[in-house]
Amino acid sequence: MSFRERLQAWRYNFIPDHLVGEILTKRWTDNAIPFLVLVITVASFGSAIPGFFKPYSLQESTRQLGEFSIVVTGLTVVMLGGGIDLSVGSIFALSCFAAVSVFFIFEQPVWMALLAALATGVFCGAINGYLVGFLRLRAFLTTLVTFIIGRAVFDILVVNYGADIQTSMASSDVWDFIGDGSVHGFSVPVITAVVVALMTHIALTRSRPGWHVLAVGGSRRSSHNAGIQVRRTVFFTYVFSGFCASLAGFLIACRLSGAGPGTGLNLEILALTAAVVGGNSLGGGRGSVAKGIMGAIIVLVMTNGLIRLGYGTGTNQMVLGLMLAIAVTIDIRWLKNRHKVLNEVYVAPVYLKMGEAQSAVPGSSTPYELDNRLAEADHIGLGELEGPEDVILDRADNLYCGTRHGEIVRFFGPDYRRSEVFAHVGGFPLGLAFDRDGNLISCVGAMGLYSISPEREVKKLSDETSRSWTSVVDDARLRDPNDCDIAPDGRIYFTDSTKRYDAHDWALDSIENRATGRLLVYDPKDGSTKTLLDGYRYLNGVCIAHDGKSLFVAESWACRVHRYWMEGPKAGSAECVIKDMPGYPDNINRASDGTYWMAWLGMRTPSFDLSLRHPAMRKRMTRRLPQDEWLFPNINTGGVVKFDETGRIVEALGDLSGTAHPMVTSMREHKGFLFVGGILNNRVGRYRIPGANENWTGPSSYWGGSA
Repeated sequence: MSFRERLQAWRYNFIPDHLVGEILTKRWTDNAIPFLVLVITVASFGSAIPGFFKPYSLQESTRQLGEFSIVVTGLTVVMLGGGIDLSVGSIFALSCFAAVSVFFIFEQPVWMALLAALATGVFCGAINGYLVGFLRLRAFLTTLVTFIIGRAVFDILVVNYGADIQTSMASSDVWDFIGDGSVHGFSVPVITAVVVALMTHIALTRSRPGWHVLAVGGSRRSSHNAGIQVRRTVFFTYVFSGFCASLAGFLIACRLSGAGPGTGLNLEILALTAAVVGGNSLGGGRGSVAKGIMGAIIVLVMTNGLIRLGYGTGTNQMVLGLMLAIAVTIDIRWLKNRHKVLNEVYVAPVYLKMGEAQSAVPGSSTPYELDNRLAEADHIGLGELEGPEDVILDRADNLYCGTRHGEIVRFFGPDYRRSEVFAHVGGFPLGLAFDRDGNLISCVGAMGLYSISPEREVKKLSDETSRSWTSVVDDARLRDPNDCDIAPDGRIYFTDSTKRYDAHDWALDSIENRATGRLLVYDPKDGSTKTLLDGYRYLNGVCIAHDGKSLFVAESWACRVHRYWMEGPKAGSAECVIKDMPGYPDNINRASDGTYWMAWLGMRTPSFDLSLRHPAMRKRMTRRLPQDEWLFPNINTGGVVKFDETGRIVEALGDLSGTAHPMVTSMREHKGFLFVGGILNNRVGRYRIPGANENWTGPSSYWGGSA
């Protein structure tokens, strides 16, 4: 290896470029920018203002923060539902006036004042909700109008009844405690804000109504087509916003024991800025309560900090305007271009120098030399099938195969002319295996490991494994379960070809060529799924050895076959038994003579082998060229290879004509015939094997008994 190649290998194999793409796919990354802004804001003003972090100063600031956060929480829910509420300031002021008037003028108990405030807010929110949700008026203009009307009503009430409130002699310890008291150092507004935020978060993320709000915010038409009551959902978001504004209005009424012209003034601008600065999308459907709270802290710390530093109202308004403009710009641009950024950074190829392979060209006199025998295979289900990736036969000689339509089709032996849909699993059924009780086990792409009983009952066995503590990738989920086989003790060994891509993105995985494939085992006794081997390049076919103590597993993009020991002195370890093959290995299955059949889904080419040594070129290719012009592994020519326990190649079969089975992903021997499948084929092939045992079947090999 030259110095340049060593440098490339170090650069692309050890610098984790792929982590950037993985991090950007996480939903929590949307919180990263507002959290960073929050830290900078608090740190800046904390260092610039003397006594900023003193307990008394914090306690007084958090009272205001608690009230403000409740308003922002309500507005956040409206925004998540795809709306906007500019009337929160007037609702806040009216509710405050309702509370103080009931308590001071009418001298009613505190709980009556609370009910009056909440009733005012809910009523105003219901008006907004009815106009926007049911009458389908524009949210911006509608809430602007209700804001103006509400503010006008409040100003009239304050002018006429303000003096009565100020001269009232009504008092209450409960009222004073809510306004000025604390519990273990935390004021009542803060405790209330935390409770409201937690309950709202749980409702949005764990309840059907909350999911409906997010769905409506994402797409009202799609939500309507899905059966969601869109108008009712929008209505209740405004009702909830009014409730939150009124609750905050009651709290400030207790704290100030009055209402004046400045109550709730410009609150709608502050709340909207906080919700957007926190990272909630104005387009709806994207955001969270936590983002709203972070935005509330940022806005309140900044506005109060500027006042304490001696800057006037004009400066405050200008800063808020700039913050809102920047946040809206980031929100719109990121929402529009996020997928472009991910396309630019997600695929991160690595360096790999493939070993020199023996030729498979006819006449090359190597063990891999392909012939044209598969072209002589009879066809089953010609034109009726689409993508029979794996094939298997039961004790009654019936043939089963999956299709890309999510179905498992059964062809009835012995002539295989009649067929039926045995089960509809969904996804893309790939690897197949029969257990001792006759249940058909299937790896289903992007879904997991499934079982289909003889009575056709479909049951999910596993769709996740334990997540690695150090993995940025969510490797708990099974993304590309590919092939499976069953050990004598009933445990199911299966492969998950890649942790970074779903089954339909296999080509991207081949171009990246990062070692993310793994071997797993499912134990039916306790329902657990564990990872046995990790860090392989697209682990694919798996086959339990004839002795039942080890298994063979194919590593497609590295063109290798490994043997994993389940028992004996080597238990838990793996060793490479075949390497540097000229073809990409796929499924592996037992043969009647004690050897093993292995499918080649395609053949190596000098051009793709060369590209593996130039990751920068592959990276540029995925960014600059349309996908139909990318350099892929050749999957148009493959074959079937037989090898023994030591990895020695015994024979190779191919279809050089390219008409019947140019690409092979699976094969099964059954009563002297080899049944051949391919993920891009429209048929299953049946080839008579010269000299094969005509009584041998897979079920009898695994579970004994007569064929």
